[in-house]
Amino acid sequence: MDNLLRRVFEGRVRIALGLLVLLVFIAHAANWLRIGVIDRTENLLYDQRLLLTMPGTVDSRIVIVDIDEKSLTAEGRWPWGRDKLSALVHRLFDQYKIGLLGFDIVFAEPDSSSGLKVLEQLATTDLRADAGFQRTLDALRPRLNYDQQFADSLTGLPVVMGYYFNFSNDPAGAAKIGTLPPPTFVKGTFTGKNINFRRADGFGANLPVLQTQARSGGHFNPQPDPDGIVRRVPMLIEYDGAYYGSLSLEMARYALGQAKEIEPVYGKPLFGGRGYPGLEWLKMGNAAVPVDRYVQALVPYRGRRNSFAYVSATDVLQGKIDPQLMKGAVVLVGTTAPGLLDLRATPVGEAYPGVEVHANLIAGILDGTIKQLPEYTIGAEVLLLALFGLAFAVVAPMLTPLGASALMASMLVAYLGINLLAWSSASFVLPLASGLLMLATMFVLNMSYGYFVETRGKRQITGLFGQYIPPELVDEMARDPEAYSLDAESRELTVLFSDVRGFTTISEGLNPKELSSLMNLFLTPMTEVIHDSRGTIDKYMGDAIMAFWGAPLADADHAGNAVRAGLEMLAKLAEINRVFAEKGWPAVKIGVGINTGPMSVGNMGSEFRMAYTVLGDAVNLGARLEGLTKSYGVEMLVSETTREATPQYAYREIDRVKVKGKDRPITIYEPLGLRETLDGKWKDELKLLREALKRYRAQEWDLAEMNFLNLARSSRSPGVYLMYRDRIAAFRLNPPPRDWDGVYTHTAK
Repeated sequence: MDNLLRRVFEGRVRIALGLLVLLVFIAHAANWLRIGVIDRTENLLYDQRLLLTMPGTVDSRIVIVDIDEKSLTAEGRWPWGRDKLSALVHRLFDQYKIGLLGFDIVFAEPDSSSGLKVLEQLATTDLRADAGFQRTLDALRPRLNYDQQFADSLTGLPVVMGYYFNFSNDPAGAAKIGTLPPPTFVKGTFTGKNINFRRADGFGANLPVLQTQARSGGHFNPQPDPDGIVRRVPMLIEYDGAYYGSLSLEMARYALGQAKEIEPVYGKPLFGGRGYPGLEWLKMGNAAVPVDRYVQALVPYRGRRNSFAYVSATDVLQGKIDPQLMKGAVVLVGTTAPGLLDLRATPVGEAYPGVEVHANLIAGILDGTIKQLPEYTIGAEVLLLALFGLAFAVVAPMLTPLGASALMASMLVAYLGINLLAWSSASFVLPLASGLLMLATMFVLNMSYGYFVETRGKRQITGLFGQYIPPELVDEMARDPEAYSLDAESRELTVLFSDVRGFTTISEGLNPKELSSLMNLFLTPMTEVIHDSRGTIDKYMGDAIMAFWGAPLADADHAGNAVRAGLEMLAKLAEINRVFAEKGWPAVKIGVGINTGPMSVGNMGSEFRMAYTVLGDAVNLGARLEGLTKSYGVEMLVSETTREATPQYAYREIDRVKVKGKDRPITIYEPLGLRETLDGKWKDELKLLREALKRYRAQEWDLAEMNFLNLARSSRSPGVYLMYRDRIAAFRLNPPPRDWDGVYTHTAK
């Protein structure tokens, strides 16, 4: 009962630990608690999924006009004069017939490179009276007003200007440079909607003359994650109550045809509720942009750098580009020159052009390949965590370590499979790190708890029984350490005694070092035999060994294991003697006595030294049997109780005796081996032996003597028969009583 209660308690502790882990991860998923390692792992796993599934092809619909190092070398350092940009626009639309143009560049300051500002200053000061200068300046002014030239080149063309917002958390002091385009959604559009827009308090926009002539404008404000990697871009940013679209969103509107109106699409309340589940889509005709809870879109990277066609800006200006490449294309003007600082860290490259980030988004909007990460992903993540977490927390404590490992592996595969299925089939991004880390944490806690409990039990068992039993049995007992103690109890056990014959004579012929080596070479293999048969070493007594079976670990076949050990010890002795012969040492012979019966087992030591041993009459009989082996000329004797408990073995009956200190007679036997392996010669001998013993116990001395002599001549072990010949000769001189029962009384130990 105590053991059952302990297991129930330990199971509940493991389940409680698992549920605690589950609650922590659910708190993270629900944004009640942020755990940095989960977020970092999630970002890494997102990147790996992206890298494994991106198409890796080049999209020829979008062309990037690159202000690269080649262009800066050919055309001069940046910024270029706006007259050159005007020429670039004319080339793109008039010669190359592009379909749409976007600038990933902001033109916030007037262009004074023409010298017009200096001339106008002279016209109002030193040369204001010079009528010719004034007429010439009026004639030159349109040609020298590069900003106006650039603005005129934009007039009536599908051009989207880029700009950026500032987020300084100081609206009063934030810079407001240039003119913003008309907002994508006017003030009040989302009033009453609980949407997590990024709110800007300043901006850096284009000159009014440029922005008013352009068709539209879009911000280029990528939102790096805490690790500095650009994985998402805000589609809408709130400023002064109005909502402004990104460069990619605004360009996609025109690429879809005639500035498609953008329609916000909201999720439907679950189960008929009234709560607002969040903004999920920005719809433009048949195209839709999925957004997350912060109105950001995940960048659908096609591949690594150069997933779109790049042409050098100087080649455009010089008319060296293949017209077929440019015709009808969506064109982005940007820069990859390192000195112009528009390189970003992305999942697909550490120095990735910012202009190509916008190109990926435009292509994703046109193709509908942007992954979904809506606000209700929180609910889906919590549900998956709850299902998998509860299942593991409840089931794992009931399994073995191997079973728990199999459960862990299967759940990881299932969780990963669900996630990848949602990613590839539904373009749905389910958080992955939280589930994998939760299962891994639960597994480690479960295994660690089991390990430390098992280790504690093993240390306890090793401390109590380590000197008596082999490590394998210690491991087995450690699974349930509370079931074992040193408290004395009565059990039916089997005891074995083994002793070396003539050890005193042997030891006298060896020096101390040789004697120590001999004992080690003898006792080590004998101990291994006993351990291999699940025996407990009680003690070494000089050259003698005492062992028992059935405690501390219960053994239903303790008698059989003891007999097997005794036979294997005799077989092992032949190998030992070969080693001794090589060393020039004398051969060793042993006697083995085995008895089965009730014994007291437990700590029979003192306050100063523990002694886990067995005591009782059955133990003493085992010792007496070992001593009788010399009298009968055999190597091993067992009692009748041991024989009865081991019917699988064949025995030769040796005698019925009374040993010193015992009044009740017993029959003693010599084990011959497994019954099924006994050869015909032994079977014939045992049949003759039964007849001889019958005549002997009937005091028919002549017939008995004749039978024993015949057995001695044919037997492989004749010593016992010669002993009976001598005993019959003695009985002829001093016959036993007429009612003698055939029991021989031994008076020596």
